[in-house]
Amino acid sequence: MCGIAGIISPDTSIIRADTLKTMSDSLAHRGPDGEGLWINKHNTAGFSHRRLAVIDLSAAASQPMHYGDRYSIVYNGEIYNYKEIRSDLQKAGYHFRTESDTEVILASYDFYKENCVKYFDGMFAFVIWDEKTNTLFCARDIFGEKPLYYVSDKNVFAFASEMKALWAIGAAKNADEKMMINYLVLGYVQHAANKSNTFYKNIYSVPPAHYGTLSADTMQLELTKYRDINKEQSIKITEEEAVSKLGSLLSDSVRYRLRSDVAVGSSLSGGLDSSTAAWFIQQQLKKRTTGTGFKTFSAVFPGFGKDESARISETCRQMGFENHTVTPSSEELVRDFEKLCYHQEEPFASSGIYAQYRVFELAKKNGVKVLLDGQGADEILGGYTKYLHWYLQELVSRNKFSKAKKERMAFRENNISVRWGLKNALAAFLPSHAALALEKREYSKLLSSSVINAGLLREVKGKEWQGIYKPVVTKLNDILYHNTMEHGMEELLRYADRNSMAHGTEVRLPFLNFDLVSFIFSLPASCKINNGFTKYILRKTMNGRLPDSIVWNPEKTGFEPPQKKWLQDKQVQELITESKQKLVKEKILKPSVLTKKIIPLEVHEPDNADWRYLTLAQMI
Repeated sequence: MCGIAGIISPDTSIIRADTLKTMSDSLAHRGPDGEGLWINKHNTAGFSHRRLAVIDLSAAASQPMHYGDRYSIVYNGEIYNYKEIRSDLQKAGYHFRTESDTEVILASYDFYKENCVKYFDGMFAFVIWDEKTNTLFCARDIFGEKPLYYVSDKNVFAFASEMKALWAIGAAKNADEKMMINYLVLGYVQHAANKSNTFYKNIYSVPPAHYGTLSADTMQLELTKYRDINKEQSIKITEEEAVSKLGSLLSDSVRYRLRSDVAVGSSLSGGLDSSTAAWFIQQQLKKRTTGTGFKTFSAVFPGFGKDESARISETCRQMGFENHTVTPSSEELVRDFEKLCYHQEEPFASSGIYAQYRVFELAKKNGVKVLLDGQGADEILGGYTKYLHWYLQELVSRNKFSKAKKERMAFRENNISVRWGLKNALAAFLPSHAALALEKREYSKLLSSSVINAGLLREVKGKEWQGIYKPVVTKLNDILYHNTMEHGMEELLRYADRNSMAHGTEVRLPFLNFDLVSFIFSLPASCKINNGFTKYILRKTMNGRLPDSIVWNPEKTGFEPPQKKWLQDKQVQELITESKQKLVKEKILKPSVLTKKIIPLEVHEPDNADWRYLTLAQMI
């Protein structure tokens, strides 16, 4: 896990050691264990690297790493199955001088070329320079756990793990007007229609599951999608078989993600996902002969209705894990807010991001560099209550009316409210029309905003609003695919990457193994939502393994702080007022917003306007 940066240019005066050092310095938090710079002999390619040593801690595994007098690499991430790939390459005649996964990537690229990425189970963003052909090859992991940004023109291609490294060498920091409005009114910043776009003009992202090639002759990055989830595949399987298969895949995924030459721990909420990861971790640790002293880390909020202290304690007692907790406050939020925004770089949805930030900080203070986490399960298994009406629409569209009625009653028994009416029934049979109607509704909401400066709205009114896209949903898998692969999860993964790397730690996600995700998408919808429960097959898998209070708790939980209470704090409100003043001065908001009373809301409530003002003002 590291910070990477570099420049490719035919202009030999551009690539200098001091420029690369400037980029590296801006990424120092991502790699506190070492630093490396490299410029090729022609002065047309230069890399910089900040190291977080996790696999092979020796100096031989430092980067930039070179291979065969031809290839040079900078790499951020972990290839969990590197030992197996290494063994296959050794059988093919390759020799290795380190125990690192970095060298395995280089050898894999030499052997498999661009197809190497299909062999990797991991989270990664890497860039390889081929001195023989004067070409650059870069790639990003399937789900987008690790970032890779770039700026490009006919004379310069510069890349980095974070945008701040590009800003440090003169790239412009100009927020995209459409994305600002989308965030203020709709609450998201990810570009739904073009995943290469970011919140800032002229700074781009290599999309997840893509590799790119760039020739020094053309200076054009050509992107290719190398892998996808098949949401149309459907297998016939019994519930017992599905439980067994899911358990086996989770066990393997956790086993690979425990590979480390430094201390590993886990973040832990009182919810099903992180508790599941903890259970499978415990099973792996039982196979070891020495004591582990395994540590977990949690954010708790005593007295808050969503506090999960009791379930966290129950899980840790069962597992025999050593739990460490932190209780962030509104005063600490004010203290850390500028720093938090500095690391996040783009606006974020709620103060839940701060709770996560403090958990990673807690891990660092306790000497743990690597954390496993349950993130990703909600997107692939239908864990959010917003998915329930899509499930009902699938049932209705397939004439399973009695099943739909039964499920609505089961949701009600679990105190889960599902909005369902004539429009939903029509949407089940007219999915294309429903998608178009949802896009128009969001577009109308944007243009009818009472707070966005009229001049800013005129800049985009009548033009193609590329930031809004709604998928055609004919079945539950369609919306799960959209949130997993197109719009939603990558934004959450960005929060985790920045929060962990801000403290020189890394986060590993057992639920985001390609084979595991592919298997879940091949299961029928009833394995994901059934009998009034989301994530049904996971609950069945963990039944009897975790306490019933966790397995069969229908309430969605996870690191939710008392945001409403925080937003009532005088210091926070002063910060919000200052933020609104700045946004008015920048002609983003109308002056009338200054007279509007601050409305404190909890994390998941819609139209969290004051939080968005607070965050956006730090990003422009």
